[in-house]
Amino acid sequence: MQTRNPLFDDISRVMTSAAGAFQGAREEVEARVRTQLERVIADMDLVDREAFEAVKAMAAEARIENERLAEEIESLRREVEELKKPKRAPRRKKAETPDA
Repeated sequence: MQTRNPLFDDISRVMTSAAGAFQGAREEVEARVRTQLERVIADMDLVDREAFEAVKAMAAEARIENERLAEEIESLRREVEELKKPKRAPRRKKAETPDA
């Protein structure tokens, strides 16, 4: 046999209402925190992933090109140094003197 107690029914209804109110409050707090974080991030002037990856690829290409140009400059410097070296005239053989 089960008895219904109106006090327990009232407590149950209050608890259910409180749970719903807490859920609504939680959602409101989450929305406000999300909005505030978005505002802070927007003020930080961050870039998105696509722009970052594009710049990263450009930097890698520039680094490779820079290394290639450095090698080319070094090669040209060596060529210039070779051209600056005084050229020696070939040695002439001494003319043989006849023994008389």
